[in-house]
Amino acid sequence: MTSAQTRFTIHEDWTVVLLGSLIIILALAGLLLPVPVFGWKDNADLFSKVLSPKNLLILAEQFLFVLVIAALGASFTGKNLRSTLTGFPVVYLLTIFALILAGNSTIKGLNLEAVIISLSLGLIISNFLHLPEWLRTSLSTELFVKIGLVLLGTTIIFSDILKAGSLGLMQSLVVVISVWYFAFWLCKKLNVDDETTMMISSAVSICGVSAAIATSGAIKGDPKKLSYVISMVLITAIPMMIFMPIIAHYFHFSQEVTGAWLGGSIDTTGAVVASGTLVGEAALKISTIVKFSQNVLLGVAAFAISVYWTYTKNPAANDAEQKPTLKVIWERFPKFVLGFIGASLVFSFLVSPETAKTVSGSLKNLQGLWFALAFTSIGLETKFSDLFSKNSRKPLYAFLLAQTFNIFITLAIALLLF
Repeated sequence: MTSAQTRFTIHEDWTVVLLGSLIIILALAGLLLPVPVFGWKDNADLFSKVLSPKNLLILAEQFLFVLVIAALGASFTGKNLRSTLTGFPVVYLLTIFALILAGNSTIKGLNLEAVIISLSLGLIISNFLHLPEWLRTSLSTELFVKIGLVLLGTTIIFSDILKAGSLGLMQSLVVVISVWYFAFWLCKKLNVDDETTMMISSAVSICGVSAAIATSGAIKGDPKKLSYVISMVLITAIPMMIFMPIIAHYFHFSQEVTGAWLGGSIDTTGAVVASGTLVGEAALKISTIVKFSQNVLLGVAAFAISVYWTYTKNPAANDAEQKPTLKVIWERFPKFVLGFIGASLVFSFLVSPETAKTVSGSLKNLQGLWFALAFTSIGLETKFSDLFSKNSRKPLYAFLLAQTFNIFITLAIALLLF
């Protein structure tokens, strides 16, 4: 028996729970990584702040930390450790370059998120340069995204959502249910495959990238299809976060209505915050609460989807006497969602507000970094020919039509409730 056959491995989702929990525990124990500076206006700012020896040292410390986490992830999941140690530094450097670009005041003025820059950089490299096989095999997109999602749980504080009152929660629930079923029905009408249908429906209705990842985990989806859906989410987020505030201003919507509209329609949290900021403080608050309310539904949705998928796709589901067991449902359930929910519960009820405030900066920085690393990897894995090939047109049409429906139904509900 070879060493590869006897090597101990852990399922990727459990690995994510372990690594995400480790990062949180270390932060609560006092291991707080300094947050690097990425903001700059001109060359003088760039070299005196971002590229200063002090900031470069912070970036080096951060690199060593995430490299260890990535190496542990590779070891636990059975990936080639040497490949990870070789390829991860390249992904990290590309991501830091993207973060520096995103930190420029001009880029910030365009409301372009760091993850969009990192995705674009990866796409440019993968489509115009030859990607070495050693780099391609080292990419761990889902691992990076899921770690970021577990850390995202530390920001979902239930008391903050309850303070928004019942209106924000009501809107989130109505939007999620109505948009999900419309997207599902539309995909079926267009004969989109079942896996992509589930991911598109969740991405459009709940919270974009996070929901697509959770759904993919629940149904054990094809990573290529997941990358395609994520790319659509991020690409459409750009015009939405730019033009929706302009439309709201033109029609003289109140800040409350605008915030509810933005929070329920735009799929990425960062884009919601950017758009809300353009409108005003009240719009920013409402949009963030609505988006967080949808994020809370992520765990519930992932569980429901895993149960649905097990009953509809398991051969035994067609036999009335052999329904899928709880064991099968548990096997399909995306375990990393437990890390997300656990982190939210810990920071909602067990960690004091003072401690949460102390560790929030470091954890928020790492959360954003893992997402940026993931989107760099998605870009490196994705070809434009795959995104716009003949076989991809129907999913693209379904996504765009579902997103259009989402925009109008969310606006109607926002006008009714706010």
